[in-house]
Amino acid sequence: MITTTFFIFYSMRLPCYSKVMTMNGTKRIIGLDPGLRNTGWGVIDVTGNRLQYVAHGTAISDSKTDLATRLSDIYNKLIEVIDEYQPDEAGIEEVFVNKNPGSTLKLGMARGVVLLAPKTRGLIIGEYSANKVKKSVVGAGHAGKDQVEIMVKTLLPGCQNATKDAADALAVAICHSHHSTIQKIWAKL
Repeated sequence: MITTTFFIFYSMRLPCYSKVMTMNGTKRIIGLDPGLRNTGWGVIDVTGNRLQYVAHGTAISDSKTDLATRLSDIYNKLIEVIDEYQPDEAGIEEVFVNKNPGSTLKLGMARGVVLLAPKTRGLIIGEYSANKVKKSVVGAGHAGKDQVEIMVKTLLPGCQNATKDAADALAVAICHSHHSTIQKIWAKL
């Protein structure tokens, strides 16, 4: 297994390969759904208004290990995925505060690692609330997880076996594709 130190050293030496758009106008986006147990990730290609599924998965950490090891495992898996698929941009879902402050703090740490991984590779990052992601994909901000999963599978044929975490991450990628495009249009006006 490659150590965390290697990944940090490797990331500092790696040049920024974020090309924002390839020659044919295709932009690759990775969506990330932070979690301490399961961090979902999904990669899509966007050409104009056309979305194409690329890959998805889940970075799983062992709940029996200490917190630092779990965070390191999530970071290493995300770096591996980013290096393999070389996305141009990343969309990350914001986490909500729940009743247990300890759980909220740990989830915040996991989110920090999820933000760090794409940033160390020079990606443009967009952050979106759960309601904004749901509204972008389903059309309703308070849609259920099942509705989001069905719409993701409808919009991205080929991801039929996506877990809930991976489907959420693909939804974040779709949301980012919509909102990053709108922001660029507004910037031109």
